[in-house]
Amino acid sequence: MADDYYQILGVSRTASADEVKKAFRKLARQYHPDVNPGNKAAEEKFKQLNQAFEVLSDEKKRKLYDEFGEEASKIGFDEKKAAQYRAYRNARSAGGGMPFGGGGGGGAGVDFDLGDLFGDIFNRAGGAGGGAGFDVGEIFGRAAGGGRAPSAATPGEDITATLTLSFSEALTGIERNISLQRPGRCQRCQGSGEVGTPTTCGTCGGTGKVRRSGGILGMAGGTCPTCRGTGRTAPPCSSCGGDGVMDETARLTVKLPAGVQTGSKVRLSGQGASGARGGPSGDLYIETIVSEHPLVRREGDDLYMDLPVTVTEAMLGAEVRVPTFQGEVTVKVPPGSQSGRRMRLKGRGAPSLKGGPVGDLYLTLQVKVPEHPSAEARQAAEALARAYQTDVRGSLLL
Repeated sequence: MADDYYQILGVSRTASADEVKKAFRKLARQYHPDVNPGNKAAEEKFKQLNQAFEVLSDEKKRKLYDEFGEEASKIGFDEKKAAQYRAYRNARSAGGGMPFGGGGGGGAGVDFDLGDLFGDIFNRAGGAGGGAGFDVGEIFGRAAGGGRAPSAATPGEDITATLTLSFSEALTGIERNISLQRPGRCQRCQGSGEVGTPTTCGTCGGTGKVRRSGGILGMAGGTCPTCRGTGRTAPPCSSCGGDGVMDETARLTVKLPAGVQTGSKVRLSGQGASGARGGPSGDLYIETIVSEHPLVRREGDDLYMDLPVTVTEAMLGAEVRVPTFQGEVTVKVPPGSQSGRRMRLKGRGAPSLKGGPVGDLYLTLQVKVPEHPSAEARQAAEALARAYQTDVRGSLLL
């Protein structure tokens, strides 16, 4: 292909992956064979678009293409040998030349065997001596028939979505209907990335095998990369650009177990992004955010709450009703209780996501006095003051 891949898609060499994809989809719809029946020029342009997109949409392939050009996308391209050739080329540039056959000699000390790098090219050129001409395209291999090797099916990515719950919902569990945007299966091609009637593969002639001779990677009877050995090919789907994936709005019912906390994740298998070209879908992870409660705080699976009591209840003792997330319970306040006294209610805390026992609820007594006492209450308070036999602050020694 004479034209530069970037020129074919009409994008700059610094274009982002999204820009490359948008440009391809726009042009693919314009030159698709279904839109231009019998137009050979449009068909050829469509093939060029697919070949360019195949390389520039893949970060690794694009990087190699930027350095080595179209040869990097050919069948038989060896990345390791390309790296050796890069080192050899840099050594020649830095050291003013380097003799074939390996070793030092006027280079930058690059340690590799050029005879191994260039294979039988030197044998056909009359030995591994200096001055032997070679074709870089031959070093990296050439495609049989010039067909594009399409990417295989790839798994879809996992997706994470957040869901906010009330404190009570997190402790008791909840079933919630949600909707989210995700890459879904293309309905036109059913995720295959291909539409239309399959035709005989132009690369292998319908045999499913490719044969070539010459070059360092001589190959005979290998599986055809264009049709993957089937001998038949179909045009890429114009709706999804050959990916088999399009954005969709998914509506799901999510069941969250009792005991989730902020940061907990619930996995929904196969509900993530659809895989490209028929690949399996990824998973969906629901990450929970639990709202704070105005009266209760949580530490692990234990809950903590202040329990207000009257002066009389604290001094004489009492039975008081206390609400919990499992229902109301009766708590006995011992006589002579002071503010700050902690009482434990076993099994009244949060359920454990790890299958352990339910946490506990800890109550901290807070003695409350009347904010606006009556005259009678004042007289009672004065009588109560006379009941103190010691200074309540006498132990405060700083």
